[in-house]
Amino acid sequence: MKKWLPIALVVIFAAWILASLVARPEASFHLREFGKLPALLNGRIQPLDSVARNSLLQIRARQTVLGANDQSIPAIEWLAELTMKPETADTRAVFRIDHPDILALLHLDEKTKYFSFNDLRNGLMLIDEQVRRIREIDSQQRNPFEAAIMRLDNAIRIYQRLKYSLRPPDSADFVKDLAEFQAAIPPAMAVARSQDASEAMNKAPIEKLAGFVDEYQFMDQMAYPLVIPPRLPGESRTAWKNVGASLLDTLRGAPLHPALPDYATLSEAYRRGDAPAFNQTISSYQQWLGGSFSAESSKAQREFFYNDFEAFYKAMLVYVSALLLACLSLAFFPWPGAAESLRRASFGLIVLAWLVHTFGLVFRMMLEGRPPVTNLYSSAIFIGWAAVIFGVALERIFKLGVGNLIGSFAGFVTLVIAHNLALNGDTMEMLRAVLDTNFWLATHVVVVTLGYAATFVAGIVGVVFVVLGVFTDRLDPKMRKSLAGMMYGVVCFATLFSFVGTILGGIWADQSWGRFWGWDPKENGALIIVIWNAIILHARWGGLVRDRGIANMTIFGNIVTSFSWFGVNMLGIGLHSYGFMDQAFKWLVVFIASQVGLIGLGLLPFEYWKSFVQSPVTKVTPKSEAELLDA
Repeated sequence: MKKWLPIALVVIFAAWILASLVARPEASFHLREFGKLPALLNGRIQPLDSVARNSLLQIRARQTVLGANDQSIPAIEWLAELTMKPETADTRAVFRIDHPDILALLHLDEKTKYFSFNDLRNGLMLIDEQVRRIREIDSQQRNPFEAAIMRLDNAIRIYQRLKYSLRPPDSADFVKDLAEFQAAIPPAMAVARSQDASEAMNKAPIEKLAGFVDEYQFMDQMAYPLVIPPRLPGESRTAWKNVGASLLDTLRGAPLHPALPDYATLSEAYRRGDAPAFNQTISSYQQWLGGSFSAESSKAQREFFYNDFEAFYKAMLVYVSALLLACLSLAFFPWPGAAESLRRASFGLIVLAWLVHTFGLVFRMMLEGRPPVTNLYSSAIFIGWAAVIFGVALERIFKLGVGNLIGSFAGFVTLVIAHNLALNGDTMEMLRAVLDTNFWLATHVVVVTLGYAATFVAGIVGVVFVVLGVFTDRLDPKMRKSLAGMMYGVVCFATLFSFVGTILGGIWADQSWGRFWGWDPKENGALIIVIWNAIILHARWGGLVRDRGIANMTIFGNIVTSFSWFGVNMLGIGLHSYGFMDQAFKWLVVFIASQVGLIGLGLLPFEYWKSFVQSPVTKVTPKSEAELLDA
């Protein structure tokens, strides 16, 4: 068991991960190929699959929709319905509403939290009235109801804009409309240019064209992604347009863009249920893109693979499995054989999850062309990745199972945080101008984030110290000495990297804003992390605290770091408040409260610590008891 269980578990999880790389045949409509088509949104080329996933995350907080018989519908299928068959999409329960006051305002069933656009249709005017009122209120002063209304309004706007992205929603046959629009232009233009009064009075050609123009102008205003590539040569490669804008170009004498008939054919084939025509059009359009737009098409396909593989989701599941095994290995300590086998299995799964985590991190860097940390989402991924390295290193050195616990817990929790941060939409958005420098993103941001990760790891070791001491009999002198060594070593690392990262940040600020230090909240937070880690080291060197004291101080370091990482963004002030996420405030408070509670446990007299009361060592020698009663 000791030898084969770890190997078997790693092989099973690795096979599950690799199985997702096998191509899945599509029986009818090639919607996966549809999801690979490129579009321009949020300042970057991305596949329609990313548009679908990020939009659905903002609307439903999930990347799937429930269809008939509770069958899960992927995001790209939902987008195809919404853009090409909106009457069906309007029946899908995609809008998530949790606030009871909104449910009461719209007269919705309070026993459910997901609603269709048809459910909300009669309440759209009520929502608009609330939005107009709330816009007069500063965003920092809005109550939970007002914040929830604004999120719902944003979701509805995204939903409605997507409807107009490929075809007019009310069109009976877009292919036919396209032909009639082209045919209506010459006579309408002829009437407009005519000097013959009798001919000028013939308004029919102009009125017919005006009907199309009104519709396409509205599409131009509403459409969400830009799906029509630029006309090369002559235009910039970034001059993508939406369908409405491209159609209006024909009024200025431009020929019909070759992408428009393909999208019109796609939409009508999908509406008719004609899978062969849909698939053939996708194939021919991709072939056309492979000519002048091979770079954009290739990038969209790579990002589709990144989305489809879901490296961070898979790593998260493996981390939580490793965490369970790590806990069991500590629980089965009296049976060394079982404990060692579980410890090895946990270690193997952590390494496997870290490799998948690394693959996702590197692939994301390649897609962005940036260093690993560019926003809060990527910082969560990177902090978790670095924390797992610390956990693996600690496990290799001490072989107690504690490193496994730290690595798997840090990897799992940070990826959960990243998942929730992704609910704000596109996580690869264009950078603000002040951040748009790869050198400083690769130096200051990466180094200071490593300091964050190390401080969190030291805090997790402190949590393990307190929990094992209070609730188990495992905190004997050997375990206590090992945990103390872990905390000290990691705090030294954290102090170095947080200090160097803060100095590099000052140099960057001097180049970007003309001052090295401005007492910005984010700068203050980084400085507090450096000072707190230095205080821990000086307290240990000066003998002011011993093992338990250091544990409590490192736990407080979790509070300091979480505030610098998230809290300062929630203040809404300063030059670094561009990652604000108001719904994270509740969880930040919960986290800080949990750390305060753990510190409270750590300060309990030792007669309440199970390791002190039940440890056979402390019952035998008073000296060992005195060692446990540290300051």
